[in-house]
Amino acid sequence: MKFGVVVFPGSNCDDDMMHVIGEVMGQEVRKIWHKETNIDDFEIGDCIVLPGGFSYGDYLRCGAIASHSPIMKSVIDFANRGGYVWGICNGFQILCETGLLPGALLLNESQKFVCKNVYLKPATTKSAITAQLNPNKGYKIPIAHAEGRYFASEEVLEDLVSHDQIIFEYCTEDGKVTPEVNPNGTLMNIAGITNKNRNVFGMMPHPERASEEILGNTDGRAMFESLLAVAMQAV
Repeated sequence: MKFGVVVFPGSNCDDDMMHVIGEVMGQEVRKIWHKETNIDDFEIGDCIVLPGGFSYGDYLRCGAIASHSPIMKSVIDFANRGGYVWGICNGFQILCETGLLPGALLLNESQKFVCKNVYLKPATTKSAITAQLNPNKGYKIPIAHAEGRYFASEEVLEDLVSHDQIIFEYCTEDGKVTPEVNPNGTLMNIAGITNKNRNVFGMMPHPERASEEILGNTDGRAMFESLLAVAMQAV
């Protein structure tokens, strides 16, 4: 499986992602500069990653300017053809700005930047990054964002629920979804969603920051392993 990590001005998790995919997971990976327009070297079954950071300094709205970068037309075409696209933190914001995922990420309810470990419960196993996860477990994954409060209309929320598109919810260490552990005021404790075709994923927490023993936490690695396992089955 081949991965591409898109780099926008202000991206700061691109090298973290490159390291985890290439060195930890042992997969082919290359950086994609935001001004590129050709990603024909990626096939359906490969994955384009939109990493965390502060693309274009988070001016206007987080992800708004990046959603109009030259590369994004190719990323959107790739997603619409069935290729995997995974947006993390700022990448999730960009996916919502492009319309590849519904809803928006708003300023945290506390009006403050939040940086800490949280726990995630896989809300479904019907996505490539959750298929191999334990739905009864809380996975410890770091967050670091100021605008991570997922918001959508009642109609969109009902649609997400009815099509099983919520992939992660903030939870307690033992996997219970409660209002008390919601770190940013996100609706329904939503930490990540997928599209109806189940090939585009967006999440606020950073699994690439929890994928090595040297960091004291490998819970994030399970998400990469799940994606690779599903992709391998499809070959």
